[in-house]
Amino acid sequence: MGKILASFLMPHPPIIIPEVGKGEEKKIQKTIDAMNDVSKTISKLRPQTVIIISPHGYVFRDAVCAYGMPDIAGDLGYFGAPQVKMGFENNMELTERIIEEANLNGIKCLKADERLAARYDLDLSLDHGAVVPLYFITKQYNEFKLVHISYGFLAFKELYRFGTIIQNVIKSLTDDVVVVASGDLSHKLTPNSPNGYTPKGNIFDEKILELLEHMDSKSVMEMDKALIDEAAECGFRSILIMMGILDKLEIAPRVISHEGPFGVGYGVAEFLVKSYALNSETEVKKEMDPYVRLAKESLEYYITRHSIMPVPEGLPEEMYKKRTGAFVSLKKDGELRGCIGTIMPVRKNIAEEIIYNAVSAGTEDPRFYPVTEGELNALAYSVDVLTIPEPIIDKSVLDPKRYGVVVKKGFRTGVLLPDLEGVDTVEEQLSIALRKAGIRPDEVYEMLRFEVIRHE
Repeated sequence: MGKILASFLMPHPPIIIPEVGKGEEKKIQKTIDAMNDVSKTISKLRPQTVIIISPHGYVFRDAVCAYGMPDIAGDLGYFGAPQVKMGFENNMELTERIIEEANLNGIKCLKADERLAARYDLDLSLDHGAVVPLYFITKQYNEFKLVHISYGFLAFKELYRFGTIIQNVIKSLTDDVVVVASGDLSHKLTPNSPNGYTPKGNIFDEKILELLEHMDSKSVMEMDKALIDEAAECGFRSILIMMGILDKLEIAPRVISHEGPFGVGYGVAEFLVKSYALNSETEVKKEMDPYVRLAKESLEYYITRHSIMPVPEGLPEEMYKKRTGAFVSLKKDGELRGCIGTIMPVRKNIAEEIIYNAVSAGTEDPRFYPVTEGELNALAYSVDVLTIPEPIIDKSVLDPKRYGVVVKKGFRTGVLLPDLEGVDTVEEQLSIALRKAGIRPDEVYEMLRFEVIRHE
């Protein structure tokens, strides 16, 4: 049985391609980083087929359309970069079945072949709505067949239903599939937009991304059509089909980035099917520790929404009732990316302690630049919950594998967690803690030790 592994929302501004942007693409670096992260995830998933839903293919008022030739190719010659070109084998079995099942179920689905091209004067090459996302994907992974679908101006619920038909067809065949919904958000975000400006552009972008983050398909289908029209988007219908393809699947959604410096909203999001979501070593993810999950969700919430997340429901009872110090550590590619914590509790419970310390670890560690949206997918988290530090008078009772250490002199304080890679002796542990505090080894200072429960 075929499987849907994941789906992704990817924008398609040609200016993001260096051969087109010629330096201007650097103004949307967050989007570039997010597109690269998405492409790396697709590479790890290793789908046999990629379905791309584009708003710039063969768009009809009363029908959807699937590309129906054995091979499909295109370039960015229209945007001055003919050297950016690509070609794919079409998954004809999947395409033919989608067309057949859609028509049998009352949704008109056309086949874009030479006959249709002659009738409607169509260009049978890949449009930029497909080429731009595929440019990023193929830099990481290209061992897949392609299915190209263009949405039509059908009723919202019909586009969603078309997505559910695609899901059933995928399950009836054998390929593992990734779906890409290509689309930009509002084209009227700023006064410098070539399409004009409306304050409702930002309202639309924020609303659709919020609904996607909660996989609220019902509310997406019920969005105000006047708001959608005024926003002048080109991704909404791609999103509807994508959400239909994901219907009733258990999804881990995440909005990775959003920006619009050119007046057009570029949103990048991932929707991993939980059964097949992979970690950085391409193994199936285990259920995430609730302490680690809270730290991850807190930093992602802050980076994407610029506010502190509220304490969520459904945590273990002790996270609401107990108060203790906690440290949140971030790593990227095995290297430390941030670590901030509290020796003693300063919030009303462990949950709040983790929420605030995760934000601080990602944005306030003076050793590092603040974490960007594009990095979120690459971070590994750990949370150390501390026992109450106890004073000691002699270093002989320290053990760097078991105990963390606090050194203090006046207002200067240094802390080092236990069981750190490369810290094997008490002397090394104290030396690092003193250096962090700005205390000389020959000064008189206090020492405290503590233990931790480490959550990874």
